[in-house]
Amino acid sequence: MITISEKALHKVLSLKQENNLDETYGLRVSITGGGCSGLSYHLDFDNEQRQGDHVFEDKGIKLFVDMKSLLYLVGTELDFSDGLNGKGFHFINPNASRTCGCGESFAV
Repeated sequence: MITISEKALHKVLSLKQENNLDETYGLRVSITGGGCSGLSYHLDFDNEQRQGDHVFEDKGIKLFVDMKSLLYLVGTELDFSDGLNGKGFHFINPNASRTCGCGESFAV
């Protein structure tokens, strides 16, 4: 399962409103090869479940995750930071053995 922090929830709701997305839209969370640590996170809005997707819901937000990505994301929390050291979404992933300095890629 993947969870969303309160800060991330508020930012997701704000972005949905800015983009005129209705309640059928959730977040598609996936992993792709690449980045300086080997694997990169990808986050986007989506409103359709694809074949093989697992769908979770946390704090009223649907999360669509394909099976391959789920293997790397079990137990992960999506968070949001707006501090001086960087602004944006980041993943607190207990499966990552190392992450890059920017936090956008990881290795297991």
